[in-house]
Amino acid sequence: MANSQKRILILDDEEIVVNSLKSLLCLETTHDVLTFTSCQEALEAIRRTPIDLAISDFLMPEMDGVSFLKEVRRIYPAIQLIILTGFADKESAIRAINEVRLYQYLEKPWDNDEIIQVIESGLNERMLIYKLQEYSQELEAKVRQLEQQVGKLKPQP
Repeated sequence: MANSQKRILILDDEEIVVNSLKSLLCLETTHDVLTFTSCQEALEAIRRTPIDLAISDFLMPEMDGVSFLKEVRRIYPAIQLIILTGFADKESAIRAINEVRLYQYLEKPWDNDEIIQVIESGLNERMLIYKLQEYSQELEAKVRQLEQQVGKLKPQP
């Protein structure tokens, strides 16, 4: 992820929504944008193509956005997830936040500047998490090396 272009998935059952968001992101960012109107097609695609951030509609015919994002989280545990909905429903927002560790809950119609800011913040946070994971792995490897060296220095009985 560190040196590659960031990839964003957009899922909404309304073609106009995915096209509008894709156009906005293609005009305002350099990110690769994958769009889908089918949950199953989106899931099949992300099993083959890694993504850095996912935006999903809340209400869709195949499955709701929380169920879809749960599956995305299972595939990519550290990904940033955003739900976009036309319904301001506090209970649904709380469910989404709790069940899938949602990064953001946004309402339609969205504000272009706000959604871009949310996406960029989410991608930046994901990059920081990625770097922390790398540093953690490096530190664990160094600790193992030090433990081996200390083991060699201990006097043998």
